[in-house]
Amino acid sequence: MSIEQWNERYRAGQQLFREPSPLVVRFSRDLKPGRALDLASGPGRNSLYLAEQSWRVEALDGSPLAIEILHERAREQNLSIEARVADLESDEFEIQPGAYDLICDCYYLQRSLIPKMRSGVRPGGVVVAIIHLTDADHPLGTPTRAQPGELRAFFADWKILHEYEGKSKEACHQHPVAELVAQKPTH
Repeated sequence: MSIEQWNERYRAGQQLFREPSPLVVRFSRDLKPGRALDLASGPGRNSLYLAEQSWRVEALDGSPLAIEILHERAREQNLSIEARVADLESDEFEIQPGAYDLICDCYYLQRSLIPKMRSGVRPGGVVVAIIHLTDADHPLGTPTRAQPGELRAFFADWKILHEYEGKSKEACHQHPVAELVAQKPTH
């Protein structure tokens, strides 16, 4: 979908979830709060949760309206989040190497970001990813839907803390998903 289509959804009151992803909650609560990056944050459900847990959060999304909503929500909750519009699909987009203890990528697949995510996590840090999978309508995959096993293959040399492929466990998502939580080696 284009950025304008996302903006239209947000204007219509769609995709304005407030509850964080259960996977983000489950795997961040046992980590010592540090610096987190929320890629394709949308209106910031995961960013807001992490900030509430004392994480220093940077949230990035291509939609100016999503970032505006996130800023508004953060002000309402008296939370500090560095949220900005970013063109994640641009070849010029970079993630600072070794800068984050946690990177979240929920419901957004941009394959060119995977190496940047891997580089952006500090040794011992964690990536939490949830990506839509192929289905009967798109059996060969698409630019935004992964093949079974593809997400795990990107992190095959990391410690896999959680892996699941199948029906989404979040009622707000109807397509099958791949979930992965992977920890970067410390050496």
